[in-house]
Order: sequence, then structure tokens, then C-alpha cells
Amino acid sequence: MKTENVRAIVSLGSNVEPRAEYLQRAVEALGHLPCTHLVKESSVIETEPVDVPSEYKDQKFLNQVVVLETALSPLDFSRRMHAIEDALGRVRTVKNGPRTIDVDLIDFNGLKLDTEELTLPHPRAKERAFVMAPLKELGLEF
Repeated sequence: MKTENVRAIVSLGSNVEPRAEYLQRAVEALGHLPCTHLVKESSVIETEPVDVPSEYKDQKFLNQVVVLETALSPLDFSRRMHAIEDALGRVRTVKNGPRTIDVDLIDFNGLKLDTEELTLPHPRAKERAFVMAPLKELGLEF
């Protein structure tokens, strides 16, 4: 039985140098996930940090949104995204602290899901200009 491809919208951010390289490597890795291909990507924008500890308020982010098509399940896709973060050196020692790469699943074909592991659509995406501006650039509404 053939599995249907669905649209996944992913937001990426980095505030640890080399920021642009981390974004590029994450986008490439996402596009190489099994049964997945990159459809389009926004330009990269520089943004002020949001909800970070005060000692990191001067570390600006580079952000980007990508659209992919995938036959993976939402949980499998999400787990593989986190594996990409781990492979690119993401360390979670300080809540909202500096990160080599942050990869968030914003939307998965309109699916509504609320589990311990994954909430869809992303609960704070509409509050984040660094998500909404790239989506608008791509002609997408969320």
C-alpha cells in the first residue's frame, strides 16, 4: 500500500556561530529524510531572541521556514528532526539558551495532535514573527 505524502512546515533557528551553516546543514538533512523531499524554503532572516535568559539577549538568531512533503508519520518525522538537532550539536542545558540549531514542526498537513511528545499545530507559532514572516514570504497561511 502506497502512503500519501503530506505537507510538513518546519521552522529553524540558530544563535550559535556558524549560524548560517547550521541552518543550511539542517535544511539539507531534512530534505534527505526517508520518503521526504524539500518543496520550498524561505529566505534566512536575522531576528532578536525571544524568551531567552537575559545573559543571552544579545545573541541574535538566524531563522528560516521550510516546506517539505513526507510519507513519514508525524511522530517519526518529529523524532528524526530531533535527531538532526542532536547530530548538529544541540545541547539542552539551559532552558531557551543558545542553540546550534532549533528545529520545530509547525504544521503537519493540518493535523491536530496533543501528546507528551508532540503538539500540532505548534502552540506558539502564530505569536512568533520569526515563523509568521517567512510563512508569509512563502505565500502560506497558518
